[in-house]
Amino acid sequence: MTNTIKESNITDSAITTAKLADSAVTNAKITGNVNFKNIIINGDMNIAQRGTSVTGITDSLTYHTIDRYKTQVITAGTWTQTQDTDVPTGQGFTKSLKMDCTTADASLDADDFVIVRQDVEGQNLQYLKYGTSNAESITMSFWVKSNKTGTYIIWLYSDNASNRHIAKSYTIDTADTWEKKTITFAGDTAQAFTNDNDARLWVYFILAAGSNSTSGTLATSWENYVKANRAVGQVNLADSTSNYINITGVQLEAGTTASDFEFLPYDVNLHRCQRYFQIAGGGLWGTMSNGAGAFTHRFFNQPLITEMREVPSISFPSKTISFWTWGGTAGTTTTIGRSFDATGLGFIGTQNDKTYVSGRVSTASIDDITRGELLMDVTDDGTFNVDAEL
Repeated sequence: MTNTIKESNITDSAITTAKLADSAVTNAKITGNVNFKNIIINGDMNIAQRGTSVTGITDSLTYHTIDRYKTQVITAGTWTQTQDTDVPTGQGFTKSLKMDCTTADASLDADDFVIVRQDVEGQNLQYLKYGTSNAESITMSFWVKSNKTGTYIIWLYSDNASNRHIAKSYTIDTADTWEKKTITFAGDTAQAFTNDNDARLWVYFILAAGSNSTSGTLATSWENYVKANRAVGQVNLADSTSNYINITGVQLEAGTTASDFEFLPYDVNLHRCQRYFQIAGGGLWGTMSNGAGAFTHRFFNQPLITEMREVPSISFPSKTISFWTWGGTAGTTTTIGRSFDATGLGFIGTQNDKTYVSGRVSTASIDDITRGELLMDVTDDGTFNVDAEL
């Protein structure tokens, strides 16, 4: 028996409801309620592939813990950076980035500097229409907590045809208390962001700055870069080992108002970070024996988790490995610094719509394996770092 739908069964109210639903979708699109409005990646500080704590930070611009945030300390004390669980209550956050001063510098030299920074690809900024009369304002919002009250600076730097910058101050009003800050920056009508995959916008949290960065007039509107104008009024967070700062909920979006923080699923957030850095590998790799039975190379063909920003660099941390015979009898255990043998690199290829990195790792220093043994990881997970960071 064939079922038929009579026209009378479709009510006017059902049609009206469907139209209203379409209207709601249209309105959502118009008002900008779409994913990835946040120019900042990992603004909730949830992803930390490299680790959750690093001590003794005194170095130049380097990634340490939380993905997409690098740190620069120029002769302004010593710092510990952690992925912290101290967060503002009732806001949905579970992690923050903490900078803790462990060796103080109460008298900064002229070029001293402490910052936390995220870089943004130029091709992700084109919708802001910089370099035209329609350049969009952008608004930054974030949560911050510190024992040291006073004036801090957010500094934006445009690394394009002409280096330009803008800076705004905010105040930590109450010690040891989470506070939400909102700062709006006008759009730059004078210069566009280059449309490529390089770092074209640098977003800085300044924590300490010497006189070469503070002796001018704060660049509160876009101007050609003047070093003295980038951090005027900034407190010195490096002046005591009691000092710390926690930051989370960082959002940078088009417009002159701050919307609620855009929480992304963990897997989506991780996937976005892995465009720049990922830990690949794991398990048993292929091995090759020479005539004497010593395994001189370990070969791998590893699918990458996602396509990366550019051809990445590969590094292999020193790890402990074990040698096992075919029969399963444990042999010697040693730690080696595994270096990548660039002559064996075959990067990047695709197979079945997946991106692969392939090559070999030299283990020529291992010459104490008897003929017929198989090299395999036991205490080592066999991973390696794949880096295409900005």
